[in-house]
Amino acid sequence: MAEAARQIDIIDTRPLFTQADADALNARFAGVDTLDMLKAVFAQGLAGNVGVVSSFGTESAVLLHLVAQADKRVPVIFVDTMKMFDETLAYRDTLMSAFGFTDSRTIRPIAEVIAAKDETGLRWSYDPDGCCEIRKVEPLKRAKAGLDAWISGRKAFQSVTRQNLPRFEVEDGRLKINPLGDWTKADLDAYFEAHALPRHPLEAQGYLSIGCEPCTSKVAPGEDPRAGRWRGWDKVECGIHSPVTPTPVVDPEDPANMPVF
Repeated sequence: MAEAARQIDIIDTRPLFTQADADALNARFAGVDTLDMLKAVFAQGLAGNVGVVSSFGTESAVLLHLVAQADKRVPVIFVDTMKMFDETLAYRDTLMSAFGFTDSRTIRPIAEVIAAKDETGLRWSYDPDGCCEIRKVEPLKRAKAGLDAWISGRKAFQSVTRQNLPRFEVEDGRLKINPLGDWTKADLDAYFEAHALPRHPLEAQGYLSIGCEPCTSKVAPGEDPRAGRWRGWDKVECGIHSPVTPTPVVDPEDPANMPVF
């Protein structure tokens, strides 16, 4: 009897998550309390192997406190660009200790890459995109390699480039979760007060969005909360996030927008 045809080995290269998965999760958790959503995602394994990425900036304590209440075993990933404020490093230690996380991961740039591409340490001053790439984007890519999903602290109110931020989105086949996407500044302040959370030491000095020390400045009253990042440059993100496309405002009275029959 003839042998059965040998099955061809096929490597499954399909993304772990698709946009349909993100859409289903957004529908399922629409209107659900943030903490309840996180508890369900973790307990039911809806995001697979998941970690939370934190910059330990001015608003980071809220997200970390929520994640810790849901599951203290979730890994907390911090990219130390080697250009951080000393106050940020101290704040990281304060929050990790206060919230009781059991898995803290700090990732840094590759020393040989820094030596080859930023020997003077001044690349930020003439090529901020290139500096972010080697000090933040590449290290975080390594850190996310073993994750199916990651949790971001982005909020829609922070910038026009972050409007229309969904709770769940897909990025390169990996699920990206934005638990605070629809939170306002008032929501965050109320949560800080209700839970007596420690504030970033630099916030009181006018630093409303804190990244690397050379590229972070104080924000004046009335400015966009992220106006102090890369001031003077046509740059709004470090590269680990993509700007969210704003929903166009349609005027129904404009004849150009009237339906054609």
